Amino acid sequence: MNRTDRLYALVEELRAVSPRPRSARWLAARFEVSSRTIERDIGALQESGVPIWAEPGRTGGYVLDRVRTLPPVNLTAGEAVAMAVALHRLRGTPFAAAAGAALRKLVAVMSPADVADAHRLASRVHLIGDGPVAPVPATVADAVLAGRVLRIGYADRDGAVSLRDVEPLGYLGNPRHWYLLAWCRLRGGVRAFRTDRIRAVTSLAERVPERELDADCLDIPQERVRQLSLI
Repeated sequence: MNRTDRLYALVEELRAVSPRPRSARWLAARFEVSSRTIERDIGALQESGVPIWAEPGRTGGYVLDRVRTLPPVNLTAGEAVAMAVALHRLRGTPFAAAAGAALRKLVAVMSPADVADAHRLASRVHLIGDGPVAPVPATVADAVLAGRVLRIGYADRDGAVSLRDVEPLGYLGNPRHWYLLAWCRLRGGVRAFRTDRIRAVTSLAERVPERELDADCLDIPQERVRQLSLI
């Protein structure tokens, strides 16, 4: 069991027996790790806002406050990343820390598979500044998660439209525009397509081949680009 799965399972175990405690030794045996590992995991959950406290004594242990927690949430990867993008815009406001804690609590009760998908999608979203508030065609917005090749009609700065098949890899947002980052088969490399210049888009049946999105290919100083995070 990897750590993400174990953290999720720890919360569920403590929720199931609450208000009774579970000792670090019992949890260590249950998850086949050391008591030190359990203590570190509990500490990480507490830091993320999960209401767990320790009861002292021979029969003590860790207790989860069920009243202040959520049951497992059917939040999709796309929904989790959408929340992270929205909360990103609260940076520098009095509500930034509270918004981050709220997102971490929601992620903590998502299923392990959905959490892994959300982290993979978030790793493909790059922002410059706070990112834009700009409309994006629905097919383009769903492109990376859907994993399908797109056929787009793309207008250059002079308005001339070319037809291209592209493999969606991620997104880039700056203060003015959203860009679809994709492998362009016409150009044979990664290109950033400004979404307001995509005149037509069709999702093809072909799956996108496995490719890594290397931020270096964006030709933007790395200190200006911030990768989206769920934590």
